[in-house]
Amino acid sequence: MSGGDCITRLSFRLTVLARWTAVHLLPFTVPAVPALAQTAAPIADNSFLIEEAYNQEAGVVQHIGTFARSDGGDAWDFSFTQEWPLRGIRHQLSYTIPLSQADGLGTGLGDMGLNYRYQLAGEDGGPLAVAPRLTALLPTGSEDEGRGAGELGLQTNLPLSYTFGSAVATHWNAGFTVASGSAPTYALGASAVWLLRPAFNILVEAVWSTTGGDESAFLNPGVRWAHDLAGGLQIVPGLAYTLGLGSTSGDDGLFLYLSFEHPFRPLPPE
Repeated sequence: MSGGDCITRLSFRLTVLARWTAVHLLPFTVPAVPALAQTAAPIADNSFLIEEAYNQEAGVVQHIGTFARSDGGDAWDFSFTQEWPLRGIRHQLSYTIPLSQADGLGTGLGDMGLNYRYQLAGEDGGPLAVAPRLTALLPTGSEDEGRGAGELGLQTNLPLSYTFGSAVATHWNAGFTVASGSAPTYALGASAVWLLRPAFNILVEAVWSTTGGDESAFLNPGVRWAHDLAGGLQIVPGLAYTLGLGSTSGDDGLFLYLSFEHPFRPLPPE
């Protein structure tokens, strides 16, 4: 699956699991946001379509699910990513497993991604963070059913994050995807996050991609909030409504996000 296909699909589809989340989880979490936002830790690396330039801290793993479905039709997409630090924050390994259902083609696995990120800047804090990523896309998806490229692909992305004081964070992406025999995909993206409270944020994202002259662009406004539980577990739900722009005008839909982040090593005694 090309980077452009991933951005396009993830921006306007929703998985069956998203329906379950909306029905069983969100009714209980949304009303509690104002109270829990006073005590939960600040949200750092939980954007939706834009990649933030923050690697995982030592001893902390993150599980990320994204769910999207367009308005109308039965097509949906689900993506699961798990991020692990490698001997600290400087190096990070992760993998991404995409599933999708296309109209009339059933449900199937897309091209899996094996990812490496290097914390080039921001390891010691500060307003600027840079973390270039290199991904190997494995041909695990069906090319005939539109779920994969049919061959090994490589993808790179350069995420840059910059914060303005304690109220606004911005994130910038530039990358491309290549596979032999296929036109390369180029992608750009940016987002602004208003840190209304440490654990309740309002954000807007914009993404653009082109493959062989075919362009797509989306605007993705949404909200996210955090809940801290015992043992260092932080749960971050989020939701957005994606709007197609230009040639993709009308490709609108609901987008849901859910992250679980927790230590995988015992916490030191206080």
